Amino acid sequence: MIKLTVLYAHPTDVSAFENYYAHTHLPKAAKMTGHEKLELTKFLNGPDGTKPDYYRMAEFWYKSPEAMQKAMGSPEGQATANDLSNFATGGATLLVGAVEH
Repeated sequence: MIKLTVLYAHPTDVSAFENYYAHTHLPKAAKMTGHEKLELTKFLNGPDGTKPDYYRMAEFWYKSPEAMQKAMGSPEGQATANDLSNFATGGATLLVGAVEH
């Protein structure tokens, strides 16, 4: 199993980020196919009240590297990836890993 993780740094305008993420970016991402599972996380402060290093995370699970490449190379995948610069004002880091059980 392959996992594509998108880590969103803290945006310069949280309200603008959340509005765009919910109403524009997620509908684009919803058109992507080929993933087995999608999980979205909004980070909270740590138990000691410290601010997390990242603001949000999106995780896409794929059966194989080829399935991930096919999904990300599709017009829908390209549109979703190209959309990041429109709202992720704090930046976004993409990581690919092999899930170990």
